[in-house]
This record gives sequence, structure tokens and C-alpha cells, in this order.
Amino acid sequence: MKLLSLSHDEIRKRLKGAGLSFNIGFSTVCLKSKFSNVAGGVLQFYGHYPLAAPNDFVDFYVTLDSTFLRRWFRPQVNFSFDGFYPFKPLPQNQAFAMFEWGFNWVVAQHAHQYLIVHAAVVEKNNKALIFPGTPGSGKSTLCSGLVSKGWRLLSDEMALIEINTGLLQPIPRPISLKNQSIEIIREFAPKFVIGEPVEDTAKGTVAHVRAPENSVVSSKNKVYPFAVIFPKYKDSAETELTQISQGVGFMKLAENSFNYSVLGKSGFNTLGDVIDRCDCYEFNYSKLPDAISLFDSMVSE
Repeated sequence: MKLLSLSHDEIRKRLKGAGLSFNIGFSTVCLKSKFSNVAGGVLQFYGHYPLAAPNDFVDFYVTLDSTFLRRWFRPQVNFSFDGFYPFKPLPQNQAFAMFEWGFNWVVAQHAHQYLIVHAAVVEKNNKALIFPGTPGSGKSTLCSGLVSKGWRLLSDEMALIEINTGLLQPIPRPISLKNQSIEIIREFAPKFVIGEPVEDTAKGTVAHVRAPENSVVSSKNKVYPFAVIFPKYKDSAETELTQISQGVGFMKLAENSFNYSVLGKSGFNTLGDVIDRCDCYEFNYSKLPDAISLFDSMVSE
């Protein structure tokens, strides 16, 4: 049963009560919150995700609640994981965005059965591309553009690489767009469901794109990485793909990993297996159609 089978009122009731449990990729999360914008965001962006069965094991318990002293004057929201509060409160209108950011942290800090790389991951023709990137690199814009043209979304935020197999575990969730990227994707992909922008966050203006239903349905289908590409958006730049050595690719990928040092030898071996399997590139772009055409040709059958 999908989450959208529930009414908005039922979703709010479960969020306020024992929690709303649903599946995201490899995990089951139980979310609690009394905020209406969280209920609305969950219904809008997670409607196609499976509801957990009553006896399913819950991996992560997350709560978004109000701060006692700021319930009426400039109300704030707190994010807690298993009763632990890892972040400072944010304005209440950022509650759903805080769930998205907080859940990234939860996975990065606790899913050590994977080597976790800060990257967007997309797949076509059974060939997955990993796009590691720091803020401002254009990875989410590029990811959105590719997904709008039929690529499968595995993740906008993290590559989950199984330690023993080297397979990529999909964890498709809303794509986070920031600032000028919001309007770029609105124009480029008018059929995308994009939420109302939230202004004045620590990341500027943020809006989320709903993950395509087919990507959510396919979240159990793992795939091997095919190439590692380090993107960089530059105004008026020509589309340029430059191959780099495996040694440089290894170091750059390690720098973008959340838990490489935590995993020790297994992290080193897993990262080495990825680099042995993949060609590595640096990629400059400014025009989405050209970028998409290039990567379509890269994975053509």
C-alpha cells in the first residue's frame, strides 16, 4: 500500500500519534510531527512510497517538534533522531526541508553497511553515473535535467555503495534545488512537481522536486557504477568532459565520502573496486541539453 492511499487527515493523525512509517530505499523511517507543513510535504513528495507493514522493523525514528520557548513568537522546529537533537532549531516554515536535511545526516551517520559518497546518482541502460559534488557544483541541476529526460534517479544526495558487492543501493528521494537552479528546472522540466520555495535558509532559497514514481518503484533494483564524473557548472562554459587518472579519481572520491575513514580497510577496498570498474572525468557545463546529449551517448546500448 502506498502512502497516497491515506487521506491528508489520516497522515496528520499518524504523524501526531505513534508516527507514520514508510519505506525509503533500503530503510524504514518512522516520522512524528504535529506541523501541517510536514504532513503536506510528506503527502506531496512521498505519496508513491510504500507504507510500512505494522510489524516491519523500523530503522530510523525521527521527530520534528516545536521548541518550548518559541511556540508562539517566531515558532521554531527541532529535529530529533532517537531522542538526540543534532541540530540547532530552524524557523517552523522550514520544517519539511529540515526533515530532508536531517534524514541525509541520519543515513550518512548510521548506514555504514555502505560506503557513502556525497553525490547524485542516475542510471540508464543499466549504467549508473556518479556525480560527486560540493555545493555550487551544479550536480542537482544536472541530476534533475537527466531525470526529466528519462534517467532513473537513485539519489540526489548520496551514492550508497555496498561493501561486499560494489553495487549501488538506490535511495530515491526529493531532489533539492537551490536559488537560480529552481527557475532553470521549472523552465526545463515543466512537468516536474516542484514544491513552494522556502526562502532565507542556510542554503539560500530551496525547493524540492518530487522523485519520479518509476524511480521509487525501482528502488530495490541495484546497479553497478559505470563512470564517476565530477561536475562543475560555469556560466557560458562549453560542454567539456575531461578524463582524469584513476589515482586522482580515487582521491577526489575519497574527499567526497562521508564515512571513508570510518570504514577503514573495507572503505579503501570498496572505493578501489569502484575506481577499477569506472572511468573518471571532470565535467564543465552550462547548457543542460548538451550535457544530457553527451551522457545519453555515453550509456547508449
